[in-house]
Amino acid sequence: MSRTFWDRVAGLYDLFEWSNRKVNTAARARVGELVPAGARVLDCAAGTGEFSLAAAKRAGSVLCTDQSEAMLARARKKAARRGLSNLQFAHRDITALSDPDGSFDAVIAANVLHLLPQPEIAVQELWRVAAPGGRLILPTYLQGKAGAAYGSMIKIYQGVGFHYEHAFTPETYREFLERLKLAPVALEVIPGGVPEGIGILEKR
Repeated sequence: MSRTFWDRVAGLYDLFEWSNRKVNTAARARVGELVPAGARVLDCAAGTGEFSLAAAKRAGSVLCTDQSEAMLARARKKAARRGLSNLQFAHRDITALSDPDGSFDAVIAANVLHLLPQPEIAVQELWRVAAPGGRLILPTYLQGKAGAAYGSMIKIYQGVGFHYEHAFTPETYREFLERLKLAPVALEVIPGGVPEGIGILEKR
């Protein structure tokens, strides 16, 4: 999906997220709990920064990244409004990160893998920058389990240029992560209109 699309919808992104708010709120809270206290955190494809903000409550530092400058601008404003000073913001391509190996104690990529034609490239890159003993946290929408009403909502999104590459279910998402053979996979599922699967991999 083009960077131009995300720049164009940045002002509406949080409204779109509101339509699945119970799942999104629970997912952000759970990710915040999974971040180790004092951790160096990377959040990739962060959008308007909600997962970065959740992580910042426990993290030592959070690098909030996205390819869309318009999304990052909104994330910066949110952090300032909430008085959070342990966040930095930067442009990053999730499939080709500029960060050295082992740079982060926790790496988050939320609600992006289903959008990518080759999500395995992104996961391997995220794994590369995770430090030994670090944690990969991968919340991903499970469109394959979306309720009928939310299926109609997804069609509306597609009408404005949105599309996704993978309609994961809990089973196929786990299988995808396990095929990469990086580490044992823990998967937590948050039920709701469009459920969310939180994949968790520990780098030993």
